[in-house]
Amino acid sequence: MRRFEGLTVLLTGATGGFGRRTAERLAADGARLVLSDIDMGSLEKLAAELPTETALLAGDISQESLSEALADVAVSRFGRLDIAINNAGVAQSFVKLPQVPSDEARRIIDIDLLGVFYAMKHQIPVMERQFRVDGAHSAIVNIASVAGLAGAPRLSVYAAAKHGVVGLTRSAASEYATRGIRVNAVCPSFARTQMVGDFVKLAGGNEQEAHTELTRGVPMKRVAEVDEVVEVILFAADPKNSFMTGHTLSVDGGITAI
Repeated sequence: MRRFEGLTVLLTGATGGFGRRTAERLAADGARLVLSDIDMGSLEKLAAELPTETALLAGDISQESLSEALADVAVSRFGRLDIAINNAGVAQSFVKLPQVPSDEARRIIDIDLLGVFYAMKHQIPVMERQFRVDGAHSAIVNIASVAGLAGAPRLSVYAAAKHGVVGLTRSAASEYATRGIRVNAVCPSFARTQMVGDFVKLAGGNEQEAHTELTRGVPMKRVAEVDEVVEVILFAADPKNSFMTGHTLSVDGGITAI
């Protein structure tokens, strides 16, 4: 049997780098998918390429109503919610703290931190109810960042938001450890995604110089490939990985080893 056969998985940020590849891998492994991102056209294009049943809902993850509706869609369309992967997020300007525009800081907190809070707020009751009814176990995987584990010069607000995601992850894992819900966070460093492209553009200057700057503190001296991160996301979500909760899984080329 494929490892996600018959399970319902909710995935936000589904059309981005990590999201798209995660959706492809989940579909190939038998999952039914509830997919969300900001643009419905991109979601429909992705869904047409996937060999599985999908439910689509476009919207802004910083609005709590979207998270509530996504949980409802999972239940109404597929009858349950087994796994949630909270992946939606945005980058910030690659500048020192005083140069971050205040409206940009608010947007980052609203999407990268409160978006995860709203998601979990509405996912957990569904999963807890399933556990009470039939003993079913569930998993939540939050996509944080290595910037959520240490200081991140010129990414201060982004780092603050991702530290918050780590805090939410550990707290919820403790609260629901006896209720059949595992909660873990995956913490990538820079990977070859559109978000890294955005960081490079926001940094300005030569692209090669920007990548050199991004990887200066990475022992492997490169950015991650998307599949290298997605492999860890799937590991955290896998039902067979049933005794791991409250962890931050660094996928960082060795940054946190030094």
